Amino acid sequence: MKITKTTVAELALADGKNDSIHFDDSLPGFGLRLRRSGGKVLRSYVAQYKRGGASRRILLGSADVLSAEKARAAAKTVLAKVQLGEDPQAERVERRTKDRLTLRSVVEQFIADKEEAVRPRTLGGLTRYLTGPHFKPLHGMPVDTITRKDIAARLVVIKREHGTTTPASARAALSSMYTWAMKQGLVEHNPTINAGDLPTSKPRERVLADQELAAIWNGAGDWGYGKIVKLLILTGCRRQEIGSMKWGEIKDGAWTIPAHRSKNGRAHKLPLMAMAMDIIESVPRLVGREQLFGTRGTGFGHWSRCKEDLDKRCGVTDWRLHDIRRTVATRMADLGVQPHIIEAVLNHYSGHKRGVGGIYNRSRYERDVRNALALWEDRIVLQATRRCCTRISANSIRSFSAPALQWSPTPTAPNGVYFSASKLAWGAR
Repeated sequence: MKITKTTVAELALADGKNDSIHFDDSLPGFGLRLRRSGGKVLRSYVAQYKRGGASRRILLGSADVLSAEKARAAAKTVLAKVQLGEDPQAERVERRTKDRLTLRSVVEQFIADKEEAVRPRTLGGLTRYLTGPHFKPLHGMPVDTITRKDIAARLVVIKREHGTTTPASARAALSSMYTWAMKQGLVEHNPTINAGDLPTSKPRERVLADQELAAIWNGAGDWGYGKIVKLLILTGCRRQEIGSMKWGEIKDGAWTIPAHRSKNGRAHKLPLMAMAMDIIESVPRLVGREQLFGTRGTGFGHWSRCKEDLDKRCGVTDWRLHDIRRTVATRMADLGVQPHIIEAVLNHYSGHKRGVGGIYNRSRYERDVRNALALWEDRIVLQATRRCCTRISANSIRSFSAPALQWSPTPTAPNGVYFSASKLAWGAR
């Protein structure tokens, strides 16, 4: 029998049977299935083949929709794949499974996996970009079928609705999710790569001049935010590390930033010099609050408003708090501090610490870090007054052989005694 339009219409189920398959004589494996359902007889085309000693059957389509000629062509395609060693039915099952892995479901798995692995601020950004409106039109699509074109189209909309900087952040969040999904075996490639024509962000190069750093120190004042800014200048730390500093992290003249609060996930022990300790000890210790600054349990948070007020007082323009960190690193290098010691101060793991060298060399260079911070603090004191030299190290004196900045000194303390760091100011008054 050859399956044609006529035979499809004529074939019927035998009495007492609810299901039967009639195979085509000219194309082995191609058949018409008749199945009784609710008083009706349903007709559908199938292709049947053997794989690993077991019979497999794949549905080609309903005879009410698909003609016999088109069904025959589809069957030839399926059976040809079998001859080439493929398994069309297994591929279809796998496709159904993948179709259940929509972008929304994978995002949920990704966010859940990252809850304990990243900082709260990072987790908030990932959640905002991946679950919000930015990629919502793609949420129902299977994650492995989303293309670069789909993402690029969304980035155009995001740029139009949210400005020029948001698309890059949104794409970075989606890229991190796809990188995670690749490691989980959920996708084979990352479609965010080169998606969208986004401007390349250049790293900031702003290094504050000594006069600008002095103006910022003087304008910072002696209140909570001002103390944070001064500690940023003295330590080169990140603003969130200082803003969330806890009393329990300070012990024996050193401050240990726990791994969950550091950007690279590594605990960082930083010796505190006299001026830094002076500032910390001037912070009122409130009952029931572990943080030095800000509100209970969360640390300091009014960054934008306080920065605007500081800008007005100090007169320095086009700068960010993170520029202080870059300035500290640059000025330490100017003082002769070696690059690997500066990286140790900043809790960076790059250069000599990468690769095999970092595996075997586990030194934190604690003595050198302390000397570098002391040298940097001496520079601050020296620029504040020329009369505290009895407390300046020999290394500092050698470092300042270059002409000193001509600023008017502030009133001095007795020889051999440091100023109160919270009241120390640079420049003329």
